[in-house]
Order: sequence, then C-alpha cells, then structure tokens
Amino acid sequence: MIIGLPKEIKDNEYRVAMVPSGLRAAVEAGHTVLVERGAGFGSDISDEEFEGAGAEMVATAEELFSRSDLVVKVKEPQPVEYAFLREGLIVLTFFHLAADRGLLDILLKTKTTAIAYETLKLADRSMPILEPMSEVAGRLAVQIGAHYLLRSSGGRGVLLSGVPGVEKGEVLIIGAGTVGQNAIKIASGLDAEVTVLDTDLEKLRHIDELYGSRVNTLLSNTANIEEAVAKCDLLIGAVHIPGARTPKIVTREMVKTMKKGSVVIDVAVDQGGSVETICATTHSDPVYVSDGVLHYGVTNMPGSVPRTSTYALTNATLPYLLALSESGLKAALLAAPALITAVNTYNGHLTNRAVAESFDLSFTELSEIL
Repeated sequence: MIIGLPKEIKDNEYRVAMVPSGLRAAVEAGHTVLVERGAGFGSDISDEEFEGAGAEMVATAEELFSRSDLVVKVKEPQPVEYAFLREGLIVLTFFHLAADRGLLDILLKTKTTAIAYETLKLADRSMPILEPMSEVAGRLAVQIGAHYLLRSSGGRGVLLSGVPGVEKGEVLIIGAGTVGQNAIKIASGLDAEVTVLDTDLEKLRHIDELYGSRVNTLLSNTANIEEAVAKCDLLIGAVHIPGARTPKIVTREMVKTMKKGSVVIDVAVDQGGSVETICATTHSDPVYVSDGVLHYGVTNMPGSVPRTSTYALTNATLPYLLALSESGLKAALLAAPALITAVNTYNGHLTNRAVAESFDLSFTELSEIL
C-alpha cells in the first residue's frame, strides 16, 4: 500500500501524523510512504530523518493525495484539500464530523472512506487514540486559563494559587472524563480551589479518593451548575460524548452571571462545545469576549505543544495504521474490530450512528455494505 503523510495546514497546527520510527516500521512491512516536504518541521522532525527512515519525499499535497491509497493526518481535511478527496481513498485522522456538516457532505459526495480517531472505541469502552490528546488538552486548559486570567491578558487578574491571606482562584471543571481528570491534576497541583461536576457518581467517588478535600465534587445538575458557574474564575468544559455533538450544559444566562474577566475554555468545542456562548477560534486569534467573559475556543489545542502531542498521538495510532496498510480495510476490520467504530463514512454511506443523529440523517451499518 502507498501511505501518504501530508503537512498539516490548519492554523498553527504543528503536529505530524507519523514519526520516523513508525514510518520505518511501515517501510519494513513492504509499504511505500510518501512524505510532503516540511511535514515534520513543527514537531522538530527534519526531512532528512524521514528520508533516513525510508520515506519518499514529495513536493506538494496534491501529488501526495493523488498517489496515496491511505492518507494519515492529524486534523480534518481543510477546504483547500477537499479537491484531493476521491473514491477509494482512505483518510485516517481526527474528523469531528458531528460539528462539521460541510466536510461530512464532501466526504459522502466524493465517496472517501473517513476513519476518525475520535470515535475508535475498544470493547471496554476506552478510546485509545482520543485519550492521549485528551490528556494533553486537559492539562493545557488549566495552563492556558491561568494565562488568560492575567490582567495583562484581559482577565480578572487572579492568581489561581492565591497567597497567604488572599483567597485562591476558583476552577470549575464540568466533566470528569480524561480531559477533566487531567485538568484536575494540574489545577490542584497549582493549589487552586477546584470543583468538578459529573453525572457519574463512580467517577466522583474516584476523584474524592484521590484528592480528598483538595477537590470539591458535585453531581452535575442544573442547580449545581448554576451556582458553581457564578462563583468560578476559570470554567473548563470537559464534556464528551463519543462521535456526537456535545450537549449545551452551560447556558448563556449562566455565563452572564460569571465575574467580569473570568475565563471559559471549552475543550469540546470541536464537537460543538458544552457552553452556549462558545465559538471555534484559532491559535492566531484564540479568545473573544462575550458577556464580559473571555472565551477560548481553539479546536486544536494540542497542536501548540507538537513535540509532546505528536509522539503521544503516534504511539496510539501506529498499530491501527499498520493493520490498515498490511491487510486492507475489510481484512483490517476483521483483525482489529475496534476499527469498525472509527469508520464514519464509506463509499458514500454515513456509517456512524452518533454523527448521523447529530444531523438527523440516515445511517447504514458498515457490515451491510462491506
């Protein structure tokens, strides 16, 4: 199989979808790997390192897409790449289609096979590819929030740890999954006043066992959310429903009760976001003010720490990439059934139920069309 590794072109996206060691494994398995020149620069990986691992370097994305059977990326195809999509092409990347009807329509029209990292789920319900990026995003959210709370960055001028004799900053984390748990780790490490809400009491019990009185746990319901939102300095939205559009947990009316200069960071913005006032932003223009509150809605947060994120991501994706390239799609689905959960579109059919329900579209079981 011919595998293509393009340069990411989303705003300030510096990750790359394969590292030299993974590329070498693919080449040793008998595959040709095309790499667009400069693809690894943002992650401090040179063209020479890719060539040394056996890559064939190409000058343009157009050539790479046209020659490849399987294209492996980090982020969803951008509009300038839509013209490269075609029937028979497999693209392996983060898609977040539940919040992107335009891209979904393009994939269906071109009959491109879209395999989405964010919906790949194992039998135990774990999500091995999404998890490392959620770890990065959860930890970054607190770091970024602390930055935007600085008065010089437009915030209230609050130090999360406080100092003796002065109250600590209050961090509210809605959702106790991977993102939330990693945000808790950093926020509690900064000695902030931390509150986490979730509907899963077992998750809350686990957090209580780990942190005790250092973290306040509350059942997520409207009354508790309203009260906690009004008190916090930093709100981190960490709600995630695999493949589906994120429900709006925090309403605009709740945001209006927040302190002026407080900060909202919604990690689920790439799935629509859990805060009603959140909109997608970019690393080049990351924040805006709504109702006196700073909102950070960057959809590719881990791209700002590409060296860490690239290696964390490719550690998780390589086994599935090799399974696809060695066996082809149909055989790989039998050998690694988890891949079935990751196939969002195939040959013009929408094959992910959660994405279909997000747009009230028809859904086709993959087993019916393979």
